[in-house]
Amino acid sequence: MDSAKFLAGQFEKYLQENLPEGKPDNLYAPIRYILNLGGKRTRPLLCILSTEAAGAQPEEAFQLAYALEVFHNFSLVHDDIMDQATMRRGQSTVHMKWNSPTAILAGDNMLVYCYSLLMDLRHPKKQEILDLFNRVAREVCEGQQMDMDFASNDNVKISEYMEMIRLKTAVLLGCCSAGGALLANSDKERTALYYQFAENLGIAFQLMDDYLDTFGDSKKTGKKQGGDIAEGKKTWLYLRAQESGLNMKQIYSEENVETRIQNATELYAKYHLDKELLKLAREYHDTSLQCLEELRNLGENTESLKILMDSLISRSH
Repeated sequence: MDSAKFLAGQFEKYLQENLPEGKPDNLYAPIRYILNLGGKRTRPLLCILSTEAAGAQPEEAFQLAYALEVFHNFSLVHDDIMDQATMRRGQSTVHMKWNSPTAILAGDNMLVYCYSLLMDLRHPKKQEILDLFNRVAREVCEGQQMDMDFASNDNVKISEYMEMIRLKTAVLLGCCSAGGALLANSDKERTALYYQFAENLGIAFQLMDDYLDTFGDSKKTGKKQGGDIAEGKKTWLYLRAQESGLNMKQIYSEENVETRIQNATELYAKYHLDKELLKLAREYHDTSLQCLEELRNLGENTESLKILMDSLISRSH
């Protein structure tokens, strides 16, 4: 992972050198704040390593990787307002540190900034990259709306939940990897494989996130166990239990949060839904790995992507 660590450091330097400046300060300070909250930089690294794997210099991907990181963080700023979240990466969310109108406007400005970075790309496949991004950006919005709709819908199907996490989380990872491959002038077959690799990885990652929230070690995850249950979220575990005929609505109606978490967790374990969820996550992981194998057979240097993939999936074990 030394090469990836070096590139992550170089990208971080690039990001710091290109943080937006301007007046009034309350329009730009929130942007610098959210971009400096850190995070794993998974999306830009995925883009950069895909460019390298496909045969181009990784530094050629920095501008696209930065644009995609700006878009991702823009979506977080607006999502946090919609979810009324108070904390992000251990710090105050933008709308809590400033206020909601300021956060909305800063997010709008980030989206404009993202597009300006994309429009400034000098590359023969720029239009393909733009077309891919436009589709994915719409899909991310569709996924967020689905997620919000689920809160007031007692009849959400697992298939709908899977589509929601694909749209809300996985497609942007697909865009990062495929976009990086396009910068290396990949053909349609290879570009599609990069996309499928990252989209399936994104779904596996989200399913693991669902699992860890309920069954993970809070010392390793850094999050309180049962957070989704405490918030009354309809996760894969909740929906699978409901489809099995279990009365999850009654369990979620328990007012004592600790009791609710304990009851739901014990029920999931009793019916082996934890094992079922891990099996499903593994299936998406294996599909992702198969795409990487196909790319390797086509002559792509996928070693760094494989290491990144393993680090994402095994972060809890």
